[in-house]
Amino acid sequence: MLRALLLLLLSPAALLAADPAAVRRIEADVSQPAHPLNRMYNLCVGAGRANEGLRADWQRQLQQVRADCGFRYIRFHGLFCDDMGVYREDAQGRAIYNWQYIDELFDFLQRIGIKPFVELGFMPSALASGPHTIFWYKANVTPPKDYAKWEAFVAAFVRHVTERYGADEVRRWYFEVWNEPNLTGFWMGTTQGKTEAEFAPIARAEYLKLYAASARAVKSVDSTYRVGGPATAGSGWIDETLAACAERQLPLDFVSTHTYATSSGYLDEHGNAGTVFSPDRNAVTDEVKGVRQKIARSAFPGAELHYTEWSSSYTPADPLHDSYHSAAFILDKVRHIGAAADSMSYWTFTDIFEEAGPRMTPFHGGFGLLNYQDLMKPSYFAYAWLNRLGDHEIAASDSDAFICRNDAGAVQALFWDFTITHPGASVINQEFYLADQPAKAKGTVELNLRGLAPGRYQLTARKVGYRANDVQSAWRDLGSPAQLTRAQVRQLRAASSGEPFVQESVTVAADGHFSRPFAMRENDVWLVELSPAPAKSTRATASP
Repeated sequence: MLRALLLLLLSPAALLAADPAAVRRIEADVSQPAHPLNRMYNLCVGAGRANEGLRADWQRQLQQVRADCGFRYIRFHGLFCDDMGVYREDAQGRAIYNWQYIDELFDFLQRIGIKPFVELGFMPSALASGPHTIFWYKANVTPPKDYAKWEAFVAAFVRHVTERYGADEVRRWYFEVWNEPNLTGFWMGTTQGKTEAEFAPIARAEYLKLYAASARAVKSVDSTYRVGGPATAGSGWIDETLAACAERQLPLDFVSTHTYATSSGYLDEHGNAGTVFSPDRNAVTDEVKGVRQKIARSAFPGAELHYTEWSSSYTPADPLHDSYHSAAFILDKVRHIGAAADSMSYWTFTDIFEEAGPRMTPFHGGFGLLNYQDLMKPSYFAYAWLNRLGDHEIAASDSDAFICRNDAGAVQALFWDFTITHPGASVINQEFYLADQPAKAKGTVELNLRGLAPGRYQLTARKVGYRANDVQSAWRDLGSPAQLTRAQVRQLRAASSGEPFVQESVTVAADGHFSRPFAMRENDVWLVELSPAPAKSTRATASP
């Protein structure tokens, strides 16, 4: 009796955990009115730094994720770093601008249909007020030595892209001021030697000065161009930025910030931090919704909210990024954040990422959806399968599912289990997710669709989970080689190809009902597609 009462009180996910034989039913009537699918999840994606975007392998991978995942904008650091050659001064201190590397990069983005979500930073060394840098590529993180020169430089850059790409195009871009100025690693002006308590007000005041100069520069070219910030770590400085912009009458077209699902910390400059996955299943989600509420209460209630970095972990050396656990994590967050954010820019699309320098192994816990060899991680399929959903979303009985249809009459069902299996603070991600972690059974999902047009359909079902499009486990089976042979790359590509697990023809009867069970394990993801079979031609053919 007590067990029965407990089961009644549990959520569907908890019920399946309590009873592996339980059946989770996902139901939808596809003939009912639909609403447009919110595709905030693929508005933008992140990358390491601008100079990496000049590499052939980086460009090849971006073309692939653009085609498969549908990302429309890309954000990266380092547009103004010295390795982009944008700024120097002559002997008299007069500024000399050079946009050739930026042109090469932005021209490529234009060719493949991706727009830049422009991060204004970091500081060209010839314009910097100090020598302080971050990362292997030595990004200068000090304020400008002369704010008038900085403002003129930013205005010249914005004028240049306007002349090259046209105002109509640039009006669709975003200009974000700096990156994570609430962290000492990214913003070092007069805050040196200050305590943590002393740092925040000084750094914030200096950042707002930079923000004001940058916003004036952008708006001086076209008042309709979009500018925003504060691009902080951990959703910091939101209230303060909103209040300061209102008080000083500074433009703020969008609010941007970052979040990661870790128990503590924000920055791993050298790629050697130990991280712990948050035990809170609402991590990230509640934070985003909280920031949206702050905006709604502010003088800028209509400002867009862009999380220009987010992921499960803030370090480029976390095997969770390579693990099968990541796909369900991503889907859980984008589903339950919903319209609270205008975009959630996943950090990053590729392991070609050199903040801590080049990595030495093919799977090293890098941020990317793809590794160096273009091998697709489980996280890749979360975005690729979201992109396969039709534009019309249908109400479903289950909150951990998308049911959609497209204009061709096909129906797609994307559903998953999100279970936090990490044991907590007793072990870091770098140990737990590096080891083999078999998934436990979570019962059966019964997919019940009504309102289908009777007839023949092609059923295709794809799956990602433990040892299912799980390239990390396949690599581990090879002995975790530090360098891959061509044969090993082929083997790993075959193990993570995304090919269907089920592909067959089915008939929907006159009642318009389709039902099918799918075995579910911890953190499994299923994409089920029903596509009307093409009508057979009745035209007679001539004899040979």
